[in-house]
Amino acid sequence: MTEKKSLQNLRIIFMGTPAFAVASLDALVQAGCNVVGVITAPDKPGGRGMKTQESAVKKYAVEKGLYILQPEKLKNTNFINELQSLHADVQAVVAFRMLAEIVWNMPPMGTINVHASLLPQYRGAAPNNWAVINGEKETGVTTFKLQHEIDTGNILMQQKLQIGNEETAGELHDRLMKAGAGLLIKTLEPLAQRSLQEIPQADFPVTKIKHAPKIFTETCKINWHTNADSIYNLVRGLSPYPAAFNFIQDKQVKIYKCSKEISTPEILPGKFITDGKTFLKLACADGFIHILELQMEGRRKMHIEDFLRGYRFQ
Repeated sequence: MTEKKSLQNLRIIFMGTPAFAVASLDALVQAGCNVVGVITAPDKPGGRGMKTQESAVKKYAVEKGLYILQPEKLKNTNFINELQSLHADVQAVVAFRMLAEIVWNMPPMGTINVHASLLPQYRGAAPNNWAVINGEKETGVTTFKLQHEIDTGNILMQQKLQIGNEETAGELHDRLMKAGAGLLIKTLEPLAQRSLQEIPQADFPVTKIKHAPKIFTETCKINWHTNADSIYNLVRGLSPYPAAFNFIQDKQVKIYKCSKEISTPEILPGKFITDGKTFLKLACADGFIHILELQMEGRRKMHIEDFLRGYRFQ
């Protein structure tokens, strides 16, 4: 039988890239865990002047003096050898690339992933976005063991979160980030003691699986022929990034915040009514969407009153 360990005695490799992952890495550091290596994306040129951009995880790891690896390819022999030399008990993965079996199957306690949904629902790259887009009232975070198919491994722990009626994907992201960090620590403690029960996802009673694929441009375009609730949820689910959009008088407008009005519009879907000062509303299938915060192409993001003060419709 493999020996039991304390949380602080576990040799942990952490894998992650964006800000969402930093909270979990920080939780490990604050808990006094022995993080023997941090795997993150390679630096890449970006932004104005194409200056070298470091991932949020790398910036944090440098600040804390952690050992960092930035492999271009996760199956590279030198990288695999370096991973093996770290003699990790477990790997923790948060918002990272798909791993090869030789990587996720390496540590004796396996590889744990923190996922921003209540699996088996919302497997995929954008779970918090799709939960809001679909008008869900509840979501959460899940820790699970990695296996061959993406986001299908045995569930270790879950924590539920309620979604506010006006909450955006960005606001939900921040709450899920904190919840996921806490759940990772709660998962590792019994895992170290070998007292954690794994539950296959097939054991969860779900009638219909909803997916969370990567968000593409076509997802973001508003269809004014749909109902107000659907458009309202789409705007919330894509705010602040990448943002729902459509065109007003041939100019692209990103919508970050809106409200809905259920009524019988006397104008065609996509047509608008404005007083030129305080409101701009567009007709949809069963009412209007009032734009509250927007960005027209070539302009900065602004509240509707500021926008109307400086814009004249043709």
